[in-house]
Parts: sequence; C-alpha cells; structure tokens
Amino acid sequence: MKIESTSFAHNGEIPTAYTCQGENVSPALIFSDVPESAKSLALIVDDPDAVHPIWTHWTIFNMDPKTPGIPEGEIPDKATEGITSFGKIGYGGPCPPSGKHRYFFKLYALDKILDLDKNALKEDIEKEMSGHILASAELMGLYQKI
Repeated sequence: MKIESTSFAHNGEIPTAYTCQGENVSPALIFSDVPESAKSLALIVDDPDAVHPIWTHWTIFNMDPKTPGIPEGEIPDKATEGITSFGKIGYGGPCPPSGKHRYFFKLYALDKILDLDKNALKEDIEKEMSGHILASAELMGLYQKI
C-alpha cells in the first residue's frame, strides 16, 4: 500500500500553504495498492517532534477503501474526522514553535469499519484499529516556521 502527495515529496518540505503560516488547508493525498479485503481506511497525521505528547494534526476514519486519495482541502464522502490536539475536528497544519519538525501522514487499511463518532481522539482510533490493520503506509514531510 502507498500514500503519496502531489503537494510535497516524501521527506520533502511541506509548502507554507498547508501550514499555520499559510492557508492551513490539507494537502492533496494519493492512495494506491490498498488490499482488496479492506473494509475501511484511516489516516492519522502527527508530529512526534512536538513536546510530549505527540501532536495530532488530523485524523480521518471510515473512508471507503476504494478512495483514490483526498483532494486538497477536502475530506472523502462519508468519512469521519476526529478531534486533533488543537481540540477541534478537522485538519490543523504544521505550526512548530521552533526548529524543523517531521509530520507523518499514516494510512491504514482495516478489516472493519470503526465504531466511533466525530468526537474520537487519535488514541480512540488506534485502540479501535488494534488487531484490525491489514496494511499501512507512511508519507513524511518537514516544516520549519519562517
């Protein structure tokens, strides 16, 4: 399984438009080679370089496994976004207080639809996914405030 972006390269710099210093919209993502047996997809975007705990920038779950990706600034039909470390639902772009941080876009193919609602936190999603991950893929981007 693969996750890529037309907005930035793996291990590349995330453009300002997708950060708190720009339009703060989600980048375009492309999914491929999803297992045919998958019942749903989940996406978790986080920053492990943030001061403890790891900062969650975006979660989406219960995406149709046939979803080819996510267009810039959108979410797939019938998918559910969860609550981020910003305390709200939806995408919150990179906004490191200092230094260059890594942002991981982690895609999971699951053998079930998660029994969660829009108030789910990353921890809730990870707990519900446990034992149900068929495949995963990762895209990493870098950002440092200007």
